[in-house]
Amino acid sequence: MNMTENTENVAESVELSAEMPQENLSEILQIRRDKLAALMDAGANPYAITKFTRTAYSADIHADFDALENTDVTIAGRIMARRGMGKAIFADLADDKGKIQVYIRKNDIDEVEFESFKKGDIGDIIGITGFVFRTKMGEISVHAKSVTLLSKSLRPLPEKYHGLTDLETKYRQRYLDLIMDADTRRTFEIRSRFIRHIRRYLDERGYMEVETPVLDTLMGGATARPFITHHNSLDIDMYLRIATELHLKRLIVGGIERVYEIGRIFRNEGMDTKHNPEFTTIELYEAYADFNDMMRLFEEIVTTFAAEVLGTYEVEWQGETINLAPGWAKMTMAEAVKLHIGVDFYAFTSVEDAVKAAATIGVKMSDGKAPTWGDLLYECFDQRVEEKLIQPVFITEHPLEVSPFAKKCAHDPRVTERFEAFICRSEMSNAFSELNDPLDQRERFLAQVALRNAGDDEAGMMDEDFLAALEYGMPPTGGIGIGIDRCVMLLTGKSSIRDVLLFPTMKPLS
Repeated sequence: MNMTENTENVAESVELSAEMPQENLSEILQIRRDKLAALMDAGANPYAITKFTRTAYSADIHADFDALENTDVTIAGRIMARRGMGKAIFADLADDKGKIQVYIRKNDIDEVEFESFKKGDIGDIIGITGFVFRTKMGEISVHAKSVTLLSKSLRPLPEKYHGLTDLETKYRQRYLDLIMDADTRRTFEIRSRFIRHIRRYLDERGYMEVETPVLDTLMGGATARPFITHHNSLDIDMYLRIATELHLKRLIVGGIERVYEIGRIFRNEGMDTKHNPEFTTIELYEAYADFNDMMRLFEEIVTTFAAEVLGTYEVEWQGETINLAPGWAKMTMAEAVKLHIGVDFYAFTSVEDAVKAAATIGVKMSDGKAPTWGDLLYECFDQRVEEKLIQPVFITEHPLEVSPFAKKCAHDPRVTERFEAFICRSEMSNAFSELNDPLDQRERFLAQVALRNAGDDEAGMMDEDFLAALEYGMPPTGGIGIGIDRCVMLLTGKSSIRDVLLFPTMKPLS
């Protein structure tokens, strides 16, 4: 731009913060409402227009300038900045695909339109018809022939150079965050593309997408504390689902051999940078497959997305450089414990030896429960090893005690055909060779019920209908659950789950 284009309109350069003193904000709000009242009195209701047809977006004009130069276009969007004050005004207009500069000159448009635009505010939404040109400084722009006010902004936008600096405000007023921060918009575009990528990957391999109940009379499929609600007509308590597993396995029994669901899961648990009470997962099941097939599937989903969309296998996440290139590491849970903390669980000849070893390295066990070899192995991993896993790794052979739906390993019935994928200290997916023995499954349900009766409100319930389904026969099946939110955190470099949820759960302000 030339110097005229760079000159800030003094009135418009008084940028306003979302956290400004209430008395100042009230004054600005009143000024904008007075402007609205003046428009209404003049018969120019800015909310009366029901449809505005545009012919181009900002990105289209930038991409096809050679074809569009000196051609009329109609664009629409939000005013993000204004420069100039006299007979010529430059403004930046933001639409769904980016930004473009517009040039409004008094002699080239209707006088009433020009005066109306001149009195307008940053944040107003307008439509412009004009021709495409390039300024003396080479900036692609639209020279206005007409300007239409489509919606009046009654609140000031945050100061443009800093945007929303308060995280609470960003999460509570996501619409404002999206207006001001292009990186926020990119995050959610990547999230949308990642979900589309998963769907395309699975659809091309013959999977069927389905929907299963969010409300159920039982909780199952995971170990978690549920949300409980009440159905007035049936006069029964119901649970928001903590997993989709048991319904999807019923469909495998029914003959849908490749099935998946993407949807919200609800768990009434603590909140931190990795946990939100409601979150998005995909669970999928494939008949005649096992957990090794699920391992390959998850790695391919992530690595192909990184290559095709991000254009690189290297991402920065939580202060680490992560290499997502194919060929992820794989080790058993016992191997990981031995590697990282030097405790060899397969060398123990008794549970007492395992208890002593765990105590020596400061691993704490739950009070009131006699620990098993599997309990001790899991707690050693959970408390001391998981934090050390940075690069992608599949941790396999989880103990039976923490894997109620996985098949036992043939070489050692204490562990199961299960893996969790870890990247940068975070669990990204969880997969099994699914248990299809109804008698074994009943015993594991009974173990969960015993824990529940002993006061563990995260333990599962007996599901007789699911057992009946298994008794009709379920083929050998591989299944996996993938945390969509954590994958998006990884792919966008975000450190908090709230950054990848459009509307994270927040405590009310009052």
